[in-house]
Amino acid sequence: QVQLVESGGGLVQAGGSLRLSCAASGRAFSSYAMGWFRQAPGKGREFVAGIDWSGGSTDYKDSVKGRFTISRDNAKNTVALQMSSLKPEDTAVYYCAAARGAIYRGPANYVYWGQGTQVTVSP
Repeated sequence: QVQLVESGGGLVQAGGSLRLSCAASGRAFSSYAMGWFRQAPGKGREFVAGIDWSGGSTDYKDSVKGRFTISRDNAKNTVALQMSSLKPEDTAVYYCAAARGAIYRGPANYVYWGQGTQVTVSP
């Protein structure tokens, strides 16, 4: 069992930066791939970034490549999403999630989810 709690969301102007954090409970955290997803009003939940159990492999949605960076610290049971050059279209609720095995882009592959944190980017 893994419990996930996100933090770090907020309101930022376009071009600004935010750092999201996800704190995990449970001794098996380091065995899970972790992902960040987002969901804007009226839209489905979409993959943003993922990282494998070791931190050695990452994957990003095309529109955030070069702007967002995912990282993890298995000693502290945390995963982070550093977001820069934010755009209004990045506005959404952001969720972290844990998957057994590899990085997946499909949300159905993730077994544990946090409650989400709101990110709002003003023009």
